[in-house]
Amino acid sequence: MADGIRSVLPDARIDLCPVGDGGEGTLDALLASAGGRLLNVQVTGPFAKIVDASFGMLGGEKCACVVSAMAIGLPLIPAQQRDVMSTTSFGVGELILSAISHDAAEIVVGLGGTATNDGGCGMAQALGVMFFDSQDNLIEQPICGEMLGMITRIDATHRNPALECVSVTVACDVNNPLTGSEGAAHIYAPQKGASPAQVAELDAGLSNLALLIRRDLGLEIEYIAGAGAGGGLGAGLVAFAGASIKSGIDAVLNAVNFHERVRDCSLCLTGEGRLDEQSLQGKACIGVASAAALQDVPTIALVGSAGPGAENSLVAGLDDYLVIGEGLSADESMRRAASLIAKTAARIVRNYR
Repeated sequence: MADGIRSVLPDARIDLCPVGDGGEGTLDALLASAGGRLLNVQVTGPFAKIVDASFGMLGGEKCACVVSAMAIGLPLIPAQQRDVMSTTSFGVGELILSAISHDAAEIVVGLGGTATNDGGCGMAQALGVMFFDSQDNLIEQPICGEMLGMITRIDATHRNPALECVSVTVACDVNNPLTGSEGAAHIYAPQKGASPAQVAELDAGLSNLALLIRRDLGLEIEYIAGAGAGGGLGAGLVAFAGASIKSGIDAVLNAVNFHERVRDCSLCLTGEGRLDEQSLQGKACIGVASAAALQDVPTIALVGSAGPGAENSLVAGLDDYLVIGEGLSADESMRRAASLIAKTAARIVRNYR
């Protein structure tokens, strides 16, 4: 985009501000936009084996970004080995503790692309929360999806006290509740290797977890929008880490100080792989457009393709959108994406000027 703008306006002042909505790429975007450093750590992976992961400390060194997929991402597991019944979110808790050990006062946690469906219980164990079985024995191994039904009691009194001094925000781009036909198990577990029978078992396990959280912790988390994100990790972060769930793009825009940065701009350019009716459900381009509109700055999106409902984005905040490779196949458009984006940005600025 910047290359295209400069080809028309060589002296233009451009603020490059990559963003993400909490999923893959969000950490890189935040570091590029806000500055900071990437810290490499070893944590417990989805199958309870050590994996290399990382998190970011943003510019002021007080805000950390934890992307769950770095520790428990689906891409870490070959497709033929995916087994959502056996995966744990323990490593996410370890990433949070690592961020706290670096004096983070605020932690933004992205939930996209996880391989788990344990309701965040593994993550909670890493934070010091204790879970007990029907014999009132402490469950010591990292909890995975198939173990949700065996939990009969939760004790959060030994949770790491440092969490009391940290603000945790869940960056989430879906609104699914924890359980039911639109919940974590039914909507996302099949993508992670679950059979229909396993989906039913996981949903029952999450219902059991919600009941115990209500009884033992006094919290109602089952139907919170976004509770089902990350295999129920959204609900777990609320219940066990005191987190608040926000739109992923809103959380990221706050973290990179977007509202201040866009204020004096003449024009905002953003992008989307495919613009359609789903883009209105918390996707990055609409979040950017809405935030820019609050400062009376028009936003134009460069998109890979436009599907049914794309025109509704003009009501939701976008001033316009352009398909970068109109008439080209998707493969060709992706192959030439960089040059097509530059040319489209140049055309936008030329016309806008």
